[in-house]
Amino acid sequence: MSNAQSAPWEWPETRWRSMVAEVGASNALELGAWPRNATVAVAISVDVDNETLVLSRGMDGPGLLSQGQYGARVGLPRVLETLRRHSVPATFFYPVVSTELDPAGLAAVRADGHEIGLHGWIHEKCGDLTAGQERELALRSAEAMEVAAGARPVGLRTPYWDFTAHTLPIIRELGLEYDSSLMADDQPYELLHRDEATGVTEVPVSWIRDDAPYFPDDALGKQVLAPHEVLRIWQDEFDAAYAEGGLFTLALHPHIIGHRSRIKVLRELLAYIAARPGVWFTTHADVARHAVAQRARPAG
Repeated sequence: MSNAQSAPWEWPETRWRSMVAEVGASNALELGAWPRNATVAVAISVDVDNETLVLSRGMDGPGLLSQGQYGARVGLPRVLETLRRHSVPATFFYPVVSTELDPAGLAAVRADGHEIGLHGWIHEKCGDLTAGQERELALRSAEAMEVAAGARPVGLRTPYWDFTAHTLPIIRELGLEYDSSLMADDQPYELLHRDEATGVTEVPVSWIRDDAPYFPDDALGKQVLAPHEVLRIWQDEFDAAYAEGGLFTLALHPHIIGHRSRIKVLRELLAYIAARPGVWFTTHADVARHAVAQRARPAG
């Protein structure tokens, strides 16, 4: 059996070490180091996938596509109204195809002043692409989003949070300031490429703070928790971040969180957070820029 085909327990040390070192983590932001002496940073993000989740899998069933259309028609307006109610800035990660299918939704996001980030072309899974395909789609997406959003995006969230060995070099080629697809820390941290600093900040995600695992699209994927139980999980996550002076991120999808019983969760969560003193509601870009500024401060 060749080395490429061998079982993981047969790999030489050089192989598993190089795999782990391909994309590493360093320089996590110190707890409590937030602007204006804030106690906690809260960064809400919205992945506007809509129909692209279905299209990216090569499917075209009207029933499945209608689930995504709900996000544009009903979910996104509800999410925007909820953010507006509490004056919360957010980061909206868009596949390019979503912007073309719902330009009015993108215009509404822009009108409310939210950040817009990259989220692929048609929500393609990067792990299914060659290095050349991933690069070509990323460059094409950045150019298209600059036109659609009126400004060049500075951050990326990979579709399906699928970050390959080719993704970080592409991020650096695009000159992006941050990624938000990885999970090596609770705090923002600097990405390493083969143990070398890149200057790219990771604003980490977590499946715990994402609506999709709790409310699966597939009718056969059982919804194991009631919405109010998910609210309790997210409140506990926020409480812990608040107590330690950390970062609380939340990843949402309009076609998921936008349903009536679920948008209630978001409304109650934001009211719960806003009632605390010392909360810095901010975008992913501003979190990343703050982390860079802190890294640049002289020691001591």
